[in-house]
Amino acid sequence: MGKTGVRYRWVVLAAGTAAQASTSAYFQGLAGVGPALRAAHGLSLGGLGLLLACPTVGVLATLLVWGPVVDRYGERPTMAVGLFGAAACLLGAGLVDGLAPRAVLLGLAGAVGASVTTASGRAVLTWFPSDRRGLAMGIRQCAVPLGSGLAAACLPPAAGRFGVHGVFFALAAGCLVAGAAAVALIREPPAQPRAAAGPVSAGATANEAAAARAGSTRDVLRDRRLWRLSLAAGLLIVPQFTMIAFLVEVLHDGRGMSAARAAVVLTVAQAAGAAARILVGVWSDRAGARMRPLRALAVAAAAGMAAVAAAVGAWVPLLVAVLVVVAAVTVCWNGLAFTAAGELAPPGRAATAMSFENSANFGSAVLTPPLVGLLITGVGWSSAFLLVALAPVAAAFLLGPLVEPSGRRPGPRAGSRARGLAAGAGDLSFVAGHPGTGPSFGLRARSRAREAANHETGRACVGDPGHGRFRVRATGGDGGPRDADGAR
Repeated sequence: MGKTGVRYRWVVLAAGTAAQASTSAYFQGLAGVGPALRAAHGLSLGGLGLLLACPTVGVLATLLVWGPVVDRYGERPTMAVGLFGAAACLLGAGLVDGLAPRAVLLGLAGAVGASVTTASGRAVLTWFPSDRRGLAMGIRQCAVPLGSGLAAACLPPAAGRFGVHGVFFALAAGCLVAGAAAVALIREPPAQPRAAAGPVSAGATANEAAAARAGSTRDVLRDRRLWRLSLAAGLLIVPQFTMIAFLVEVLHDGRGMSAARAAVVLTVAQAAGAAARILVGVWSDRAGARMRPLRALAVAAAAGMAAVAAAVGAWVPLLVAVLVVVAAVTVCWNGLAFTAAGELAPPGRAATAMSFENSANFGSAVLTPPLVGLLITGVGWSSAFLLVALAPVAAAFLLGPLVEPSGRRPGPRAGSRARGLAAGAGDLSFVAGHPGTGPSFGLRARSRAREAANHETGRACVGDPGHGRFRVRATGGDGGPRDADGAR
C-alpha cells in the first residue's frame, strides 16, 4: 500500500463512519422522540421500550448471516444493499399509521441495516494497522452516539412540525445519502483475499486456494475467547442502553423537565460518548492492549450507574451532569470489544467474528429497554439503576482471564505494524503460548496454498513459534522492501 493508499484509508473510514451514523440514527436515536411516539400510539414506558427494540430485533435476527456475506463478497456491495434497503423500510414506516406495520418495518430496517455494522468495521480492520486501529475504530464507533445524538437533536423538531411521519422520512433520507457515499468511495485493500466456501478447484489461483482454506464460521463459534468476550460485551450493553433509552424519560417523567430540553441533554451525552470513544481508542493503541482498558471501563460503568441511582432525587443540574458523564462512560467501550473480536478471529473471518460479538450486544439491547422499563415501573428509578450496575460488575469478572488478542501485552506500538497486516489480511494467526510459561506469541503454520498466496501478494513471513519471535516482510511490484503498513 503506497502513500495514496495510506491517505485513502481515511476516505474509507469517513464513508464507513457516515454509514454507521445513518443506521445508528434509527437503531438508537428514536429514543429522542419517545414522548411523540408514546402520544401517537398511546404507549406505556414498557410499550415504548418494545417499539424502540424493533430495529434491534431485526439486527439480531440477521447479524450472524451478514458476517460471512461480508467476508465473502466485501464491504461495498454489502453496505449498499443494507443502506438502500433500510431507506426503503424507513420510507414505508413513514407512510403507514398503524403501530403493528410500523414496528414490522422498523424490524426490517434493522435486519438489512445490520450489514453496515459488520462491513464498516471490517473495512477499518483491513485498511488500518493495529497501532492505528484503536483510533480508527474509535472514530468509526463514535458514529453510533453521533448518529443517535444528531437524531436526538433533529428528530424532535421534525416530529413537532411534520409529526412522526416526518421523523421516518428524515431517517430514510440519511440512509440514502450514506448509501450513495458507500458505493462511490468504498473499495477493498489491494490483494485482500476474501473467505470462500467449497472445495478448491484444480485451476484455482493461489489467493483463491488460500481463501478457501481460511477459517470457517464453525471456528468462530467454537472459540471460547470470543464467547467470553461476547458475553461480557452483552452485559456492558445493559447500562449503555439503559442510559440511551431512559435518559430523556428520567428527566421528563421523573423530574418534570420538558421533552425538548431532555432531548438536548441526550444530545450532549451522545456527543460526550463520541469523543470518549476516540480517546479510548487512542488509549488502547498507546497501551498496546484492548482487554485491560475494557476491564477498567466495566468497573467505571458499574460505579457510574451507582452514582446515577444516588443522584436521581438530587438537584436537577447535578443529575444532568451525572447523567452526561455516566452516559459517556457507558457508550465508549464498544470499539475496544469490536476490534478485539476481529483480532481474535480465525484467518479470513474477521467480519464473522465481529458479527458474532455484535450479536451478543444486540441480543442484550433487545431485552434491556423493555425489561428495564418494567423494572423502573416496579421498583422506581433509583433501585432500577442500582440493579443495572450489577451487569458491568459481572462483565469485569468475565473479562478477567482474557489476555490480549495477540496472546501477550506488547508495549506501545511494539511490532504493531506487522500484527496489523496479519489481523487485517488474515495471513497469520496468533495462538497461546506454552503452559506454565505465560502467554507467548505463536505462529500457526499455513498450508502451501496460503504460502503461495503470500508470495503472490508480495508478503513473506518468517517465524520461530518456539520462541515467540516473528518477522514480516513485504515487497512491492518492483521488489523493493515495504513494511506492514506499505511504507518503504
